[in-house]
Amino acid sequence: MAASTPSQESFDDSKTRRDEMHSTIETWVHDLVEEVDDAVSSEQFKDWLDVQSRFHDYSYRNTLLIKLQCPEASRVAGYRTWQDEFDRHVKEGENALWIWAPIIARQCPECENAPSYHERIGCEYDKTEPGEWDKGLVGFRPAPVFDISQTDGEPLPDLETEAYGSGKELAPALLEAAELLEVEVTVVSPRNWSHGNAKGICQYRLGRAPLVKVLDQKNKADLAVTLVHEYAHALLHSGTGTEDERSKRELEAEAVGYIVGRYFGLDTSGSAFYLAAWEGDEPETILDRLERISSTAQEIIDAVEEVMSNE
Repeated sequence: MAASTPSQESFDDSKTRRDEMHSTIETWVHDLVEEVDDAVSSEQFKDWLDVQSRFHDYSYRNTLLIKLQCPEASRVAGYRTWQDEFDRHVKEGENALWIWAPIIARQCPECENAPSYHERIGCEYDKTEPGEWDKGLVGFRPAPVFDISQTDGEPLPDLETEAYGSGKELAPALLEAAELLEVEVTVVSPRNWSHGNAKGICQYRLGRAPLVKVLDQKNKADLAVTLVHEYAHALLHSGTGTEDERSKRELEAEAVGYIVGRYFGLDTSGSAFYLAAWEGDEPETILDRLERISSTAQEIIDAVEEVMSNE
């Protein structure tokens, strides 16, 4: 990996690393909020979506950290993982990329903390001994990883997904994945389409699965992206809201479509992200939107890959 440029972050100081990782994410979001009506923010947002598409099973916080430290990263793993599982070795002099790793430990049933912190805060739960508590997530710690560009060794197999770039395999898999996603879907011929210029719609039904309708078209890649967009609406949004909320929902669905499309090798360069829809949102709201986009894209990708693996 090339040496860090001024625009790239590093967390080399172990004394300040934890605080800097938190503050760097907060700063990025604040900058995005301040520039929601500027083209710069759209590029920043698209850059994060690109990284999220390459690391779909990472949290949005970790993909933000990866983006800010090494925007070109394509595959990361720990030092020993590269050695033991992939027969690759981190090159001498390379600096680690830092992400958040979960801490799994015995967890107090009441305060949900590890035994040491449970005692420190004075939790009075004493029905069972700490040694009998179930294990669970009690926090996160900084963990070092390295991008493949920082390593040498055996090539990694099956990293590319270009086989799905035409949409010929992806569109049918998405249709089959609807059941896993608990969405009902129907493809409508142009002759019977009654929704104007829209390529797809999502209808919410009380007590029933959302109904997604998409216009059938020869361009199966476009059909696939439309399906993902409408699936995102089905998974993310209720059927009510103001016109202002509608624009926010469209941005979220477009972002999910971009991530999933990029992951499966589709050309999503025509996507437009009008971040002005988020103008006035607090940073905490923006972070919540990023989490929703990230987790929804992951859910759709996982469902499609399950379908493909069973074929």
